[in-house]
Amino acid sequence: MATGTEDPTTLTVDELAARAGVTVRTVRFYSTRGLLPPPVIGPRRVGHYGAEHLSRLALIEELQHQGMTLAAIERYLEQLPPDLSAQDLAIHRALVASWAPDSAEDATRAELERRAGRALSEQDIARLAAMGVLERAEPVDGRYRVDRGLLRLGVELLGVPIAHETILAARTVLLKHSRSAAQELTRLFRDEVWGPYRERESDPEHVAAMKSLSAHMQPMVLQALVTAFQRSLREELRAAFTAE
Repeated sequence: MATGTEDPTTLTVDELAARAGVTVRTVRFYSTRGLLPPPVIGPRRVGHYGAEHLSRLALIEELQHQGMTLAAIERYLEQLPPDLSAQDLAIHRALVASWAPDSAEDATRAELERRAGRALSEQDIARLAAMGVLERAEPVDGRYRVDRGLLRLGVELLGVPIAHETILAARTVLLKHSRSAAQELTRLFRDEVWGPYRERESDPEHVAAMKSLSAHMQPMVLQALVTAFQRSLREELRAAFTAE
């Protein structure tokens, strides 16, 4: 694993693979499939990778964890806006991970810092806990319960000058409204999709269609939610700061 001292904006292919927890061969294979954008070629023809490549690898890993094939992942990534930043990709990955039955794992402080790619102070740990990224394992034994899907995004947000109380308030707002959206989508699926399916479940073709829908619905819904939220947030921020 990498030591965490590399600049995430100028990683060599070896450093990128180490930070992402994959092999160099995997990085190159994904590049040939078009899943990763090409590196910036520097002196001596050495390719340099950035935070976007790291975030894309994490997103690919999470999509595979959800059971998607490489062909399905290719289609998913093709539908994403081409100008997504590393932070945008990290948000996508966090949302995809939220569909997993359990995306958390136990980690020691050393393991946590290795996955984060940097040393973490007690203040950093407190901020990550406020974001819901981790919590101390019980009984307290120096281990943490870490949400893998949120860790990279949380670490990137550590450098943003936001007060601890603001993070807690923002988390409350997001949980409230995301739960409301989930309830409405569940009701819609139950009434408009599941109900008619139960009435026709003896039809083999309909059963196959439902299985296909179930396999693809989650990433489709996630992409729709992220796109709608980003657009709405951009419009709200523009209105708020241009009105002053």
